[in-house]
Amino acid sequence: MLHLHHSWSWLAGMLSVLLGLVPSASSNISTSRPNILLLMADDLGIGDIGCYGNTTMRTPNIDRLAEDGVKLTQHISAASLCTPSRAAFLTGRYPVRSGMVSSIGYRVLQWTGASGGLPTNETTFAKILKEKGYATGLIGKWHLGLNCESASDHCHHPLHHGFDHFYGMPFSLMGDCAHWELSEKRVNLEQKLNFLFQVLASVALTLVAGKLTHLIPVSWTPVIWSALWAVLLLAGSYFVGALIVHADCLLMRNHTITEQPMRFQKTTPLILQEVASFLKRNKHGPFLLFVSFLHVHIPLITMKNFLGKSLHGLYGDNVEEMDWMVGQILDTLDMEGLTNSTLIYFTSDHGGSLENQLGHTQYGGWNGIYKGGKGMGGWEGGIRVPGIFRWPGVLPAGQVIGEPTSLMDVFPTVVQLAGGEVPQDRVIDGQDLLPLLLGTAQHSDHEFLMHYCEGFLHAARWHQRDKGTTWKVHFVTPVFQPEGAGACYGRKVCPCFGEKVLHHDPPLLFDLSRDPSETHVLTPASEPVFSQVMERVQRAVREHQRTLSPVPLQLDRLGNIWRPWLQPCCGPFPLCWCLREDGPQ
Repeated sequence: MLHLHHSWSWLAGMLSVLLGLVPSASSNISTSRPNILLLMADDLGIGDIGCYGNTTMRTPNIDRLAEDGVKLTQHISAASLCTPSRAAFLTGRYPVRSGMVSSIGYRVLQWTGASGGLPTNETTFAKILKEKGYATGLIGKWHLGLNCESASDHCHHPLHHGFDHFYGMPFSLMGDCAHWELSEKRVNLEQKLNFLFQVLASVALTLVAGKLTHLIPVSWTPVIWSALWAVLLLAGSYFVGALIVHADCLLMRNHTITEQPMRFQKTTPLILQEVASFLKRNKHGPFLLFVSFLHVHIPLITMKNFLGKSLHGLYGDNVEEMDWMVGQILDTLDMEGLTNSTLIYFTSDHGGSLENQLGHTQYGGWNGIYKGGKGMGGWEGGIRVPGIFRWPGVLPAGQVIGEPTSLMDVFPTVVQLAGGEVPQDRVIDGQDLLPLLLGTAQHSDHEFLMHYCEGFLHAARWHQRDKGTTWKVHFVTPVFQPEGAGACYGRKVCPCFGEKVLHHDPPLLFDLSRDPSETHVLTPASEPVFSQVMERVQRAVREHQRTLSPVPLQLDRLGNIWRPWLQPCCGPFPLCWCLREDGPQ
């Protein structure tokens, strides 16, 4: 009896401690406003990280975040390319709502000097947190536009969207920044210019021959003009690479260009110094810092001490260098006494690129067991990304959550943590993650998630909570090339529409709960509830589409062509060259 009495006393004591902890934690959350540090990789595959199953890539610092925090295993980006995905992340809304999509294949912003960008009437979480007294900073990649009507109006600039401080690339790192063979636009432009040169040169030679033989009665004026245009086009084909480097590969501090073009071997140390400087300046908080890594996008700029160190070539070296950068940032938090008061989030903007390949060398990421990759609007490999949250003493360490979540969920989560209010004048597609992260909710608030490719709905998922099942329905899928491959090799990314996509009738159905790799298509014969699932998902799609309003498409042709008068330049155009500082200020 005495032993039983002691057992009950011990149990009662433990229960009182545990029950006492719950209100304490929730009251701390409701009264404290944590610092918020958001870390986003560029083009990182979910299979590239140790804590997501990679046994040959060394990512100890990212793995440590997962060990000390909460790991999401069904974390979904709202788009499979950077510009729309990042727009959705910052606004908590599908990019089709803000117009950060295209209908003609221009799937990301193509130039720094284009007029498209995140509309000024969109509300970012940075804007709300700034109003709540947070110091807000963005360091790294932006790629959501810069100017509207002049080279200095900065209508799409981070400082116009709630950030107090910006240091980084207003555009994006590209293979063209280092004159890589894997080219985003240089090779295509060179080919077009060369073709036009050949046409005009042929015209000029024909006119000259006709003039001299008196077979073509023409004056010398069209001959001279066609020859001049031919020479200009030839010169353009030689200099377009240099134009791209100077036009797009630049660093800015707030509204001022500090490097044009960038010195890449200095970029990583400068980014890290800038992060440390921001954290030290704002350590008395609260602060929001969004570190938007240039890693691991091509051309995979990597410092010498990481080259050749990984088992996965240059791409692996770049991933391991980024993990080291994460470690340096965590060390700074520790040194400044900020670790316990800071919520950290780590993710990637979308899946790894399978098409970034030269010969037998892969320069893009690995998406683990998931089918597809970057640019594919529906397949899991393009949209399933890492999602790690750490907040010592508040979030349970080592927790793993398999519920469907979205990058868009960061918006309402950080807004509520900061004491702000989610806007009521627009549809917000993200859901507050805190109950799920704390363990006070068992299920995600997402019953349905839509998967777009540009403005075209390619797929949808249904989280059938009462059955513990996640269904995935594909309406459209890209045609992989060559036949039997797992990507669109020979192209930069798979298309969203046209002859190179398949429209499925009936749509393809997968049970992600049992088949996360999407290898077994379910049919009415193999799945008893096939018809019910299809009917429910298609009804949800119709309900979702009724919430959409027509908006200008920022990435269509008019907003996505280079305009010289919008080009940021630190000298008289076109002499865009400067080096104004060597470190943070």
